[in-house]
Amino acid sequence: MSNCSFVYHFMLYRHMTFCYAMRRRNAEGGVAMDVRVLRYFLAVAQEESFSRAAQALYLSQPTLSRQIRDLEKELGVALFVRASHNVRLTREGMRLRQRAQEIVGLMDRTQSEFSSAPHALSGEVCIGSGETHLMRQIARVAIDLRREHPGIRYHLFSGNADDVTERLDKGLLDFGLLIEPADVRRYDLLRMPGWDTWGLLLPRTHPLASRDSIRPEDLDGQPLILSRQSRTTASLAEWAGRRSDRLYVAATYNLVYNAAVMVEQGMGIALCLDHLVDTQEHSGLCFRPLCPQQRVGLSLVWKKNQLLSPAADAFLRKVREAFARP
Repeated sequence: MSNCSFVYHFMLYRHMTFCYAMRRRNAEGGVAMDVRVLRYFLAVAQEESFSRAAQALYLSQPTLSRQIRDLEKELGVALFVRASHNVRLTREGMRLRQRAQEIVGLMDRTQSEFSSAPHALSGEVCIGSGETHLMRQIARVAIDLRREHPGIRYHLFSGNADDVTERLDKGLLDFGLLIEPADVRRYDLLRMPGWDTWGLLLPRTHPLASRDSIRPEDLDGQPLILSRQSRTTASLAEWAGRRSDRLYVAATYNLVYNAAVMVEQGMGIALCLDHLVDTQEHSGLCFRPLCPQQRVGLSLVWKKNQLLSPAADAFLRKVREAFARP
């Protein structure tokens, strides 16, 4: 890992801890809100119990309780609502949990990169992506690189473009695989070969299942299940044209697996990309493309002017070799 990358991670860590340290106690007896204390806090939040968290951390319960009380006193807020048999996060605790996960994640990545063997290429490559069958291409590159360098590990994050770019901007991801259209002005990018096609996921018993493709007028009054991403809604409205005001959105989804369950149960029909859901005859579902056809490309993006870790840099070189256009 480069010195520049380490400094960036360290300064980001210090900035976020400062933002939450609203009140600093004096040096004597004060608790520094370091990664160790944040790990304690996250363990209690996950277990919803001081006793279970203490067991998982190999601490005594009084020690853990004291650390959390000191953290709450330092921040000037209550992080947990305590009951007789369990605890739950307050609104302030939920905010801290999100930031604590980011901070601990950054520090774990930094530690992992520094602990790599000096002469062996190893470390972590973190990739975020929307749901797309073109992830298979990324998988082939990742496997190929791992054969050459077994010490490289991959961490995958699934989410829409907003989720992925947020984590990319915070340094929690090395790369994002974004489905177009996407705002890529802040990033360097590599266009991926291939396309995804938009269509409707339907029960095989649905009247529209007999069609070869779906036209805007076919959706009048149909309960739709749409991706939560605003760009998807805008693209659908553009495709539907003057009939867009007749679209009925019954539900939204983040990951298509749960949307497919809703389709199976009769909630509605889901707008999604092809090849993401099992549509073999035994599944009871089918996919019908939109007409006029709506195809989208994908881009692999990473932050501009960022020095990548050796593992991430090796991955990018491998991607360029695999997808270099003639």
